[in-house]
Amino acid sequence: MQRRLPRALAVPATAALLLLLAAPAGAQEIPTTPIPQPNNPSQPPASAPIGPQPLGHAVGDAGTALGVLRLLPNSVTTSTILPGFGQTLPKQSALEAGMGLSSASANSEAYLSYEKAIAQSSPFGLAAGGQAPQTPGSLVQTALPDNPKEISGGLNAPSNPLLNVGLLNGTAHARWSESLGPCVDPIADASTSVASLSLLNVIPTLPQVPLIGGGGLNLPQGTQLAQGFDPKSGLQSLGGLLPGSGQTPAAGTGSLLSLPNTLSSRSQVKLVDIPGSKNKAVQSRSTLQAADINILKGTPLELNLKVASQPTLTVTSTGDAKTSKVDYQAPVITIAAGGKTLYTLDAAHPTKDIPIGLPLSQLSDQFGALDNVPVVGGLVATAQKGIQQLGDTTGKVLDLGVLRLSIANLEQKQSEASTPFKGYQIGAAARLLDLQVLPTQKLKELLPKQAGDNLPSSLAQLSLGEQIARSYAPTGGVVCGTATTPPAPPQGGAAPAGPAKHLAYTNGAYDTVPLFWTGTAMLLLGVVMVAAFPNRRRPALVLKRPSGGPGTPFKPSPYPRD
Repeated sequence: MQRRLPRALAVPATAALLLLLAAPAGAQEIPTTPIPQPNNPSQPPASAPIGPQPLGHAVGDAGTALGVLRLLPNSVTTSTILPGFGQTLPKQSALEAGMGLSSASANSEAYLSYEKAIAQSSPFGLAAGGQAPQTPGSLVQTALPDNPKEISGGLNAPSNPLLNVGLLNGTAHARWSESLGPCVDPIADASTSVASLSLLNVIPTLPQVPLIGGGGLNLPQGTQLAQGFDPKSGLQSLGGLLPGSGQTPAAGTGSLLSLPNTLSSRSQVKLVDIPGSKNKAVQSRSTLQAADINILKGTPLELNLKVASQPTLTVTSTGDAKTSKVDYQAPVITIAAGGKTLYTLDAAHPTKDIPIGLPLSQLSDQFGALDNVPVVGGLVATAQKGIQQLGDTTGKVLDLGVLRLSIANLEQKQSEASTPFKGYQIGAAARLLDLQVLPTQKLKELLPKQAGDNLPSSLAQLSLGEQIARSYAPTGGVVCGTATTPPAPPQGGAAPAGPAKHLAYTNGAYDTVPLFWTGTAMLLLGVVMVAAFPNRRRPALVLKRPSGGPGTPFKPSPYPRD
């Protein structure tokens, strides 16, 4: 009985040992996500967050640029990794430079935890041919972890001959809850203010040729310029309206566009109430504060723009197309010269073209000697009679280009979506003021043939207060709560593919898992076999010494020896 008791307990003990060993290993098996998948199949997949997860899904972003300079817009084909796909996308600018940027974004579907909420205030941004490197000197705050307080500070913009940015200040605040996710207020909030801004003291996309003379403009036969106008000015300086070289002055003198007073922007993403529902909507908002804008400051033909109504762009997604909306308060801008209002830009009249041309001799015959500046918008700068307004410029002005001023340019896009969750997404973009420098057909004819054929349709574009906002909410709105079980696949989406569980955190540990279980199984199998097949007693073999001499054959004794 004493010998059979261990054998009877062998199998139950083996099963108990197996369960005890499996419990610690099973506790470390964490569900994984297939995003991103490892390149090497032997590497472990990345694991998903542990513990209760927020129920809410919300995606939104808002961005505002105080100023954007685009050279040769819509001239560079977008580069993509898919052959030929770039031809179907909108073309990029040869150069884009943004000043005073603020952006706020929220993304519950972000793979990295610190990308759930991002708030950023940047002094400068640059893109060449659609490629945008990261610029230093920014204020950035991310969540998770949550940030109860915002960060703030001064920003230093780099020196650039095409623009001059004054003192910049920015704030950034990003929040996210580990248990409630986006159900915080606000999710992301960023603001940027600039003391002064001046842009473009030369049009570098124009060929540097003299107005008349060898290699210059081919003026029509018999055409003479007005008395007092110096034809030595180059075309890049718009016939003397701009200095044409050197650093753009901080005061804005000699620049195409300048802002002498503080200009500020704010970008924000947050959740708002849905009437009649306990769930929330995703709201992205971009606001802009501006006062005075100057065009051709320091010249006799300086134009003063007053912003009478501040633009605000708000995009709200409830997850339903019927209740999601875009609210935009369009700006109202008055354009004056010499204290007299010339034009008003508003929702009913969003665009105004201001031609720039060379004064011909008929003008000096009418008004006497002129100042050494071209004619702008029918305004003539005379030496004795001040600024004069022309009713008709036919035969008196040789048009070279057009300054096109426009406001709003509101664009909207919306669509149903099912990935990464089922819902409704909506977005919009607008601008406080667009100033474009457009060449005329007459200028192309006056230039030497090769230069005229290569002249683009748009020479430069300055945008003030560029605003973008997008929101994406699940059907029924954002649910504020915490899941008590591992999160299920998003509504409308398929369960993630790939490995379901893993123990490893390093390559060495990952390779150890199968070795551990193989060794354990072999050890337990050995225990079972030993317990199931005990040793049996064999009869003792007794040998007797031979009695004969050395040659006597060996014979075992039939009698056992004491």
